[in-house]
Amino acid sequence: MTDIPAILELLDLEQVEPGLYQSRAVYEAPWAMFGGQAAAQALYAAGLTVDSGRLPHSLHGYFVRRGDTTKPTLFRVERDRDGRSFSARRVVALQDGEVIFSMSASFTGPAAPRQRAFPDEEAEPVPDLPPVDSLAPWPNPKHPSFEYRPADPERRLPNRFWLRCTDELPDDPLVHAAVLAYTSDISTALIGFESESIRTGPSLDHAVWFHRPARMADWHWQELTPRTVAAGRGWYTVAIYAPDGTRVATVAQEQLFAFRRAG
Repeated sequence: MTDIPAILELLDLEQVEPGLYQSRAVYEAPWAMFGGQAAAQALYAAGLTVDSGRLPHSLHGYFVRRGDTTKPTLFRVERDRDGRSFSARRVVALQDGEVIFSMSASFTGPAAPRQRAFPDEEAEPVPDLPPVDSLAPWPNPKHPSFEYRPADPERRLPNRFWLRCTDELPDDPLVHAAVLAYTSDISTALIGFESESIRTGPSLDHAVWFHRPARMADWHWQELTPRTVAAGRGWYTVAIYAPDGTRVATVAQEQLFAFRRAG
């Protein structure tokens, strides 16, 4: 396959044996495998091993090696625990027998009646969300399954934008959670720290907390905020909101800086 696969093609995993899945979509691209692809596929593979109705509430991943889009990826899922309320899973993504991504994820079921008495509210004010129609589309050929409306289109990678999946998605909350995980690595908040000699580099580690269900065919606002830069690494957070201002997820990511190549 030379065209970049749609998001559902990326999530079309073949079960090789219990706890072992392989991606079907391979393709040629002039860049390394997108980190969000590995995270989404690993989360989806983990979700296939938990009881129906249990959905992810967090994932923590490490990008270990550059992934190759022309090679299939194996996802090995370890069942750490299935408790009354939570299921814990560990996943390693492998190419040529070497780990390219590792992840821990936790899944839980719907809130029990007693839990519904706990607070459900925001501690921080919702940012000013511009109307979707007030922003122009922004093409991103790396991710053909998505439409973007950035508030700052002049940036090489915007850090405030609306995003939605334009593919028809099934009514499966696990798929929507995996699609959200894909989009959680789709930009960076560290462009402002680049210089003539230094640029942003690969992601190091990545965490997502799923607060509330997301329907990824709807518009979602991503607000990326840089937090600190030191020792050749930068750390930033991402707040993801539904159109009504409800926060559906929070992301934290650490990213390397790299020297620009001469010439």
